[in-house]
Amino acid sequence: MENGQHAHIVKYKTFVVVLIVLLVFTFSSVGITQIDLGVYSVTAALIFAVLKSILVLMYFMHLKFDKKVYALMTAGIILLLMIVILVTFLDYLYR
Repeated sequence: MENGQHAHIVKYKTFVVVLIVLLVFTFSSVGITQIDLGVYSVTAALIFAVLKSILVLMYFMHLKFDKKVYALMTAGIILLLMIVILVTFLDYLYR
């Protein structure tokens, strides 16, 4: 590659393992809806969603192998999104 860029080759086995973990998380998040956890049902579903998002970002979007500044920018955007959602919920709660 030109200009000192490095190509990172990920083994297919890694992608298969991540795919299997994503499928397990997906079936677990569907299964958790069958259990009555009360107010924690949404929290459990969001935890599974966050874990799946992290796996997709790290492996399929190659943030694990890119420069750390890209991971920091992604984390900043996610933090900003969480703040906007929190402010929206607080606005709705205190109307």
